[in-house]
Amino acid sequence: MTENSSAAASNRPEFRMQKMYIKDLSFENPNAPEIFTVQQKMEPAVDVNLKLNNRQLDEEHWEVSLLITAKVSGKDENKVLFILELEHAAVFMLRNIPAEHIPMLLGVDCPTLLFPFTRQIVSQVSTDGGYIPFLMEPVNFMALYQNAQKRKEEAKN
Repeated sequence: MTENSSAAASNRPEFRMQKMYIKDLSFENPNAPEIFTVQQKMEPAVDVNLKLNNRQLDEEHWEVSLLITAKVSGKDENKVLFILELEHAAVFMLRNIPAEHIPMLLGVDCPTLLFPFTRQIVSQVSTDGGYIPFLMEPVNFMALYQNAQKRKEEAKN
């Protein structure tokens, strides 16, 4: 019985984040220090782009990365407050996961685990750059994944 239970345990699906890291980080503050004297009067315009990448490292490990580009400008004066670019990544172990489940894990579960930490880095960097914390809105990775799947299906037809 012990032999069967250890065999079953060795075939049990496993999923976990093993390491999180910053691959690339850039913060540009092109109009400092002058921007700080007029900043309180400006209403900001925010342009945020998010991209999700993944790549297989070996049989059980995948790297998933979130690429964030945020450009914050003054609406009226069209002056750039700051530009932030971040590639935040993690290595995930996916052991004994059926192949049909891997795309959803990589497109939904992995970025959902990573995003709160990415959001914290963006907030801290904007604060360290002299601005109020830049708090990104939560992201529904399931909806993004489902939309991408739907577009793929439509493209096939």
